[in-house]
Amino acid sequence: MTTTVALVTGAGSGMGRSTAEVFLEQGWTVLGMDVAHVDPQGADGRLIPVAVDVRHREAVEAALAEHLPALGGSLEAVANVAGVYPPSTLETYTAELFHTIFDINVLGVLNIMAASVPYMPEGSGIVNFASVDGFKVSPGQLLYGASKSAVIMLTKATALELAPRRIRVNAIAPGWVATPGNAATGRMEAAAAGIPLGRVAQPEEIARWVWLLTGGGAASFMTGDTITLSGGDVIR
Repeated sequence: MTTTVALVTGAGSGMGRSTAEVFLEQGWTVLGMDVAHVDPQGADGRLIPVAVDVRHREAVEAALAEHLPALGGSLEAVANVAGVYPPSTLETYTAELFHTIFDINVLGVLNIMAASVPYMPEGSGIVNFASVDGFKVSPGQLLYGASKSAVIMLTKATALELAPRRIRVNAIAPGWVATPGNAATGRMEAAAAGIPLGRVAQPEEIARWVWLLTGGGAASFMTGDTITLSGGDVIR
């Protein structure tokens, strides 16, 4: 029996965990990569925790070389969900904060794609997580917004680069989502009031778009694009 494998970063919680669960529901095996522990409970052995910091390409490559041969040697889907969003302004940013945000949100995406592509067959897909802040200014998120704009451009560039290999690359740009990190800001209720649909998204709503863009087959002729999921808050 062929094992169909997805790699999901940031799989420890929030949208990353929800993305992993969507693939598990579809019968896939998931490499759940996170810098923290990923709880495999309830996944019948098909969620394989991989403790790796996406900032280190060599560590990512070593992890894939360790796990993929036993799973058939190929990756049919990659979801770059891992990211950080500490606030910053021109007054408060530091070089250290810049490198933290860009090394995880941008370099991490590049590292995962570069390490994964050798294992990806024709017809497979990559989904990078951008943000509506990559399209509009979010006050107090100077560096985060810039990092997500970079992810959108990387998605376009790599989509063209990988098209001859028939590997598709798309991105998702969520708005407010009910994740533990967003809940901790204490601003979700106020944010929901300003969203035309009157609520924030649930993580699984975002995660199902990863499936549609990869294993679901609905986007087999789509590459280089970014889907905005904001409840009407940002319309492009």
